[in-house]
Amino acid sequence: MVLQSIKKFVASNSSSNLPKEYSRIIKQLNLNPDDNKSEIDKIWFAYQFASEAHKEQKRKSGEPYITHCAAVALILAEWNMDLDTVISGLLHDTIEDTHFTKNDIEKEFNSVVSELVEGVSKLSGMHFESRLEKQAENFMKMFLSVAKDIRVIIIKFADRLHNMRTLNHLSKIKQRRIAIETKDVYAPLAHRLGMNSLKVELENHVLKIIDRSMYNEIEKKLKSSKKERERYIDKFIKPISIEVNKINSDLKVFGRAKHHFSIYGKMLRQNKKFAELYDLFAIRIITNKIEECYGILGIVHQLYTPMQERFKDYIATPKSNGYQSIHTTVFGSDGKMVEVQIRTYDMDQTAEVGVAAHWIYKEKSSKKNSSKSLDRHMRWLRDLVEVLQNEDKDPDEFLKLLKVDLFQDEIFVFTPNGDVVQLPINSTPVDFAFSVHTQVGYNCHGAKINNKIVPLNTELKNGDTIDI
Repeated sequence: MVLQSIKKFVASNSSSNLPKEYSRIIKQLNLNPDDNKSEIDKIWFAYQFASEAHKEQKRKSGEPYITHCAAVALILAEWNMDLDTVISGLLHDTIEDTHFTKNDIEKEFNSVVSELVEGVSKLSGMHFESRLEKQAENFMKMFLSVAKDIRVIIIKFADRLHNMRTLNHLSKIKQRRIAIETKDVYAPLAHRLGMNSLKVELENHVLKIIDRSMYNEIEKKLKSSKKERERYIDKFIKPISIEVNKINSDLKVFGRAKHHFSIYGKMLRQNKKFAELYDLFAIRIITNKIEECYGILGIVHQLYTPMQERFKDYIATPKSNGYQSIHTTVFGSDGKMVEVQIRTYDMDQTAEVGVAAHWIYKEKSSKKNSSKSLDRHMRWLRDLVEVLQNEDKDPDEFLKLLKVDLFQDEIFVFTPNGDVVQLPINSTPVDFAFSVHTQVGYNCHGAKINNKIVPLNTELKNGDTIDI
């Protein structure tokens, strides 16, 4: 039996000859052989399970398929995800691409892992074809509807990120299709979940595919202006650091260039050339406490003249994805306008990796968040952020929030052309026909669901493809 042979291998494993990819996951998770033997054994078994399941499969690059599974698990470990999620990352393609079933995974691991892997498999079967903005929004909602546990989305993000990093081995047509899907669905969804670092990297990979010459031009100009930019940043930061260090030495002040896709977007929107853009970088100041943020803001405004219309206080009124920071634009030397972002270390972590940053619950802040004007489909994020930041709440409540059915009153189905249609729960092909067009509804006399002829009163399910 395959599983028995894996178990024997695990039991007789010598730590002196471990696969590089596996060792990197263990190192990233900071697991110690003396204190974390059980966790290490579980990951090693999952690694061997995935290796065996995919042993006949190769990536387009010619590498063994397990390298992709391990890369996804490593990304999840870098995002501080829990053990079940990292293991699910190793196994994420097992149900879809091998003979192993959900029952096999539940038997060998647990029900959480089997549910997560099945959820990723469902998402992998969905492909976004339309370029319409409304369709992208519906597709995102459908993603969230199918993924009953938000960890499914995070595993899918890790899968997509590694695929984007290694896209060059696919045909140009496939590269472009995946890049457009990433730009229209994955990057905006990452933004909605507050995962800024992921959004930035995905968008930069997208730009490489859809306009390589523009990416190369921006890259070249950022490199050529790097020394000048760094000199200006150092000069700008110096007086701030001197003043701020008088009140707080545990402070991080640095400048960074805007990412390529952001610069590309500004050039298109403002119809400007690279040299005409003034805000190619931002200064970030990170401190410990919220009150220190406002003190530092006062120092920055004393040293540099602020632009009143470019001031945003996202600490007092956070964005709907939980993002918090103070943004102010000031006039630096030579009349250059410089954006300054001021936030706490916790806020910075949330800004970079969003929901994933808080998977391991940390009782650090007792400040409750109140968010206004939320998209009703993302309203749950307000409660999520409150749980993350309220020390009176417990981690179990956080887990329950992540498993809430976000769209219990709606379903999402496909047209034959791949467009997504949003319908009330319990809808039938007739409802679908009327949603497409009134005349289609009146003239409807038959329907197919997933290429099978069905009665017109058949209840539709999430992900069905309907042909009238």
